[in-house]
Amino acid sequence: MTKQLLFILLLLSQLLLVSCGESYVFEKAYEIEKEEWRYANTLDYAFEITDTTKIYNLLLEVQHSVDYSYQNCYFKIYTKFPSGEKTEQLLSVDLADGVGRWQGECSGESCTTLFDIQKQSFFNALGTHTITLEQYMRKDPLTGIQNLAVKLEDTGLTR
Repeated sequence: MTKQLLFILLLLSQLLLVSCGESYVFEKAYEIEKEEWRYANTLDYAFEITDTTKIYNLLLEVQHSVDYSYQNCYFKIYTKFPSGEKTEQLLSVDLADGVGRWQGECSGESCTTLFDIQKQSFFNALGTHTITLEQYMRKDPLTGIQNLAVKLEDTGLTR
């Protein structure tokens, strides 16, 4: 096989891998300064909905230190709709299993895990929707959380 043909095959395989990835219509991450997440440090993720027929997955990505002291993490999640209406939900995510093994992908001093907030959901209103995350643990500051991201994935489905 010539070098040119090998290069073309490698390039095509890379293009296929990129095109098969997730389809996030929104993705925003916050780095937690000094890995100390305080109660007062709420995180806002605002995104536009332009089509109410689409079905989405709403995801939370948590990056934490391998020295994080707990098996799980509690969040309060507030949703503000374009009408001004607000909802609140409590979410607990398991970062480690029952014997202490981290659930996510770990590399070096960090682990990253992706969680479903809502699967196959839709939005009834056009406009700006805001998700606000607040840490809801019994420790202030909560240490070991490095980065938090909210992602809105287009499933390709409609209702």
